[in-house]
Amino acid sequence: MADKSHNFISRRAKNIPPSGIRKFFDLSEGVKDIISLGVGEPDYVTPWNISDAAISSIRKGHTMYTSNYGLLELRQELSRHLYKLYGVGYDPDKEIIVTSGASEALDIAMRAIIDPGDEVIVGDPTYVAYIPCITMPGGIPVPVPTCMDDDFEMKASEIEKRITPKTKAILLNNPNNPTGAVIKKDELLKIAALVKEHNLVVISDEIYDQLVYDGAHTCFASLPGMKTHTITIGGFSKSYAMTGWRVGYICAPDEIIEAIMKIHQYIMMCAPIMSQIGAIEALKNGDDTVAEMVADYNRRRRTIVAGLNNIGLECHDPKGAFYAFPSITSTGLTCDEFAEKLLVEQHVVVVPGTVFGQCGAGHVRCCYAVALPDIEEALVRMGRFVKKYGG
Repeated sequence: MADKSHNFISRRAKNIPPSGIRKFFDLSEGVKDIISLGVGEPDYVTPWNISDAAISSIRKGHTMYTSNYGLLELRQELSRHLYKLYGVGYDPDKEIIVTSGASEALDIAMRAIIDPGDEVIVGDPTYVAYIPCITMPGGIPVPVPTCMDDDFEMKASEIEKRITPKTKAILLNNPNNPTGAVIKKDELLKIAALVKEHNLVVISDEIYDQLVYDGAHTCFASLPGMKTHTITIGGFSKSYAMTGWRVGYICAPDEIIEAIMKIHQYIMMCAPIMSQIGAIEALKNGDDTVAEMVADYNRRRRTIVAGLNNIGLECHDPKGAFYAFPSITSTGLTCDEFAEKLLVEQHVVVVPGTVFGQCGAGHVRCCYAVALPDIEEALVRMGRFVKKYGG
């Protein structure tokens, strides 16, 4: 009798595409002398004081569940942290949930606010998880194109064109993955005016908030009147080199937090207690280490952007995160062809831009959260590759 197990899979699950980032990560496994600019993960080991705090907590027997909201001390530290940086105040008792990474935060925030048929405006290119997180609760993604001529900055004028009676939310990623774009404060104020006019909610993913190289980050909730319209998402993975710890957070008005909590408490219960204790240490004593890492990323940023332009791959200047998003049109290859051939011929991993949306065509994402010597060697190899295909 034929196996009918495939009939058990829901249509929604069947329609979710696999991550294009993971595809190239898997393709590179086993390849010798590989240099990966593919996965967006810091090459730093978590600072020892953070690890030591977590290890000590385990030795003391802190291995139980916490409150669904997360440890109160961590929520208090997050409240102080966000007020110190951005002047926006969140009540640690009612307006903050600690999550298992920013990925869980995005998922449960979407499920808490989106009904089937609701439209969510989102940038293009955009992080690979955004479209699935919109569609899984039945939402309809409405892409807003961005381009290299504007440094991939999301524009209020383009958002306004796409607002309809079905629009429920705007999803912002600032700084942006995959482009490294940072939306300037005056543009954010224009977006805020649209939010107020049309009574929308903004899901503001600010996971890269501390990785800004020119000027200061603007927290969307800190803009006049925007705290009541904003779900702020953040985490510790990128700024503190804590990707494997899986600890993030959501800040929002208490009514929204209560809706999100209904989902969080059933699917996750709470973030791991030892990770939360590590996060407390990061907030209390991590500023100097973060500053050192950001300065190093900035050196790498300047190296990779200059190097890409020098070998004939036009690249705008990314203002945040740790990604460069060069054009590869000079080679005559599609971004998929470029990435696959570069991996096979030069053992360098990059991610095709179309993984992140239609506006990613003709581009690849290069993560520069890798050691500077590896970036320099990758540029040498890519230079040989571009010379071969670009003439």
